[in-house]
Amino acid sequence: MLATTDLHMHLLDHNYYNDTPDPGSGLVCTATLIRAARAEAEAAGRAVMLVDNGDFLQGTPVGDISISDQIRPHPMMLAFEHLGYDAVGLGNHDFDFGIDLLKQIVGDVPFPVISSNLEGVCFIDGSALLRFPTPDGCVTVGVLSVLPPQTALWNAHHLAGRIRINDMVEAAHQVSARLKAEGCDLVVALAHTGLSDGNGGPLAENAAGHIAALDTIDAVIAGHTHLHLPGPAHAGLSGVDPCGGRVHGTPTVMAGSAGSHLGVIDLDLSRDPHSEDGRWTVGASHVQLRTIAEVSPDPDLTRVLEAPHAATRAALNRPVGRSRRRLHSYFTLFGPDHGLAVIADAQSAAVRPAIRAAGLSHLPLVSAVAPSKFGSRAGPRSFTDVPAGPVTLRHVADLHVYRNELRVIRLTGAQVMDWLEMSASLLNHVPRGSRGHALFPDEVAAYNFDVLHGVSYRIDPSQPARYDARGRCLDPDARRVVDLRLDGVPLDPERELLAVANSYRAGGGGNFAALSEAAMVPVSPVELREAIAAYFRAGATGPGYAPPWRLQPLPGTSIRVRTGPAAGALLDEVAELAPEDLGIGADGFRHLELHL
Repeated sequence: MLATTDLHMHLLDHNYYNDTPDPGSGLVCTATLIRAARAEAEAAGRAVMLVDNGDFLQGTPVGDISISDQIRPHPMMLAFEHLGYDAVGLGNHDFDFGIDLLKQIVGDVPFPVISSNLEGVCFIDGSALLRFPTPDGCVTVGVLSVLPPQTALWNAHHLAGRIRINDMVEAAHQVSARLKAEGCDLVVALAHTGLSDGNGGPLAENAAGHIAALDTIDAVIAGHTHLHLPGPAHAGLSGVDPCGGRVHGTPTVMAGSAGSHLGVIDLDLSRDPHSEDGRWTVGASHVQLRTIAEVSPDPDLTRVLEAPHAATRAALNRPVGRSRRRLHSYFTLFGPDHGLAVIADAQSAAVRPAIRAAGLSHLPLVSAVAPSKFGSRAGPRSFTDVPAGPVTLRHVADLHVYRNELRVIRLTGAQVMDWLEMSASLLNHVPRGSRGHALFPDEVAAYNFDVLHGVSYRIDPSQPARYDARGRCLDPDARRVVDLRLDGVPLDPERELLAVANSYRAGGGGNFAALSEAAMVPVSPVELREAIAAYFRAGATGPGYAPPWRLQPLPGTSIRVRTGPAAGALLDEVAELAPEDLGIGADGFRHLELHL
């Protein structure tokens, strides 16, 4: 079994954000591994199954341009067909463009597109039966697929009232039992979900462990979290063999993201001598990841994708305006990020007409934004970097990579404070007077590090966090956010405000408790990146927000951070933190020591 997951439209070895080659990246390189693995298996007399585990439609500009310019067939479907995929499952981001566009894209592909815990979408299969001939007879493989129920919240603007997404474990249990009863020799779960350290409960987002524990599942293809298995990322989790790639004894592979790895599960099968119908049984198994590092792109797939590649590059060169300064995210978790300030400006400008129409112009408006490119799991090259001067659609995509719409929320000063406490909880605890503590985890999910423009505040990482990364309250009295001010005066907890945020956050993404009961103000749908483009086209006429926060001074305390290599030439922007450049580490990031 060969598997990819979370491709996120990384098809070619090209960086569309700066229009330069990006060697050793994309499905064109994974394709080289696929061809080699297929030839290796077939030479050994093995049947070969190739699957994808979802989140393939969204993630790079080629995906967005394929939708906006109606490129058909869709480039990802073209690639799947060319490489001979046997089945694909759906992930949460595959609904980012809505159900109708998803139907247009996958409606006539020559392989099954599966989601087993989805109700209300007639063009998606609930499972698939695949038959593979061998010298000793045919092997029948049942394939199911599940995705997080939270998808219905994250994409509520597309999905509300149209679909239902059931619990993943319960769906996997029911469908796998049915497939076994129908005579399948093997049942494989395409589980677009990660592994967690808790039981999760009903409707959990990361439930691959519970799915692997089902005795009707023979192998699991996991994903969603962009991590790796086999590998150390899941060491210490109950039931997980991080070296052997087994979860509760079930062969399980998780192949990173963006085509970075090919997941391989080898199963040795034999006829069950005690079975009346001679069913196959699983003997030995072996799980591995094969990396695309230093792998050359597959020339055939590269040729197949030439036309959409050229169309995307041309579309991204469309001008939208100018930027007065360089906009980058190298310091977004510890210093100024003027790119976020531009997005905040654009968001406010886009919704003010609707606020006036609703008769709410008397309420202060804050604008909530979070970085979408910040290194972390995506690597040291994944930072926003827009040069000063002409701005094109390429740069708009670099500022915000997700397909979100804008929402307006009505809330109180107390809710704003709690919102920021959740954001500040993503940082590590830094003891006062300590030296060299990491400010944030290496794999921080900084798309949940909301920065609120329109207020000013400081974050004190020496204080305990109010929440954990999942939004569970650890200490309701904990306070990292200090000196929160609106118009220069302390924010009254009873003060009413409006906040503009993206649809992911407003729909419950990130588990921000402060927003769970906040009221929504009706606004017409506005796509966030279109708001950014309109802002530049209008000549940047927004309120002119400046980066609104800073770290609390802690004399005698230093922290260590990771950022992109290009940040070395920009350290004057964080001069108040007396940065010491520690150089570029083995991980490819530039490491800095900052003095608070």
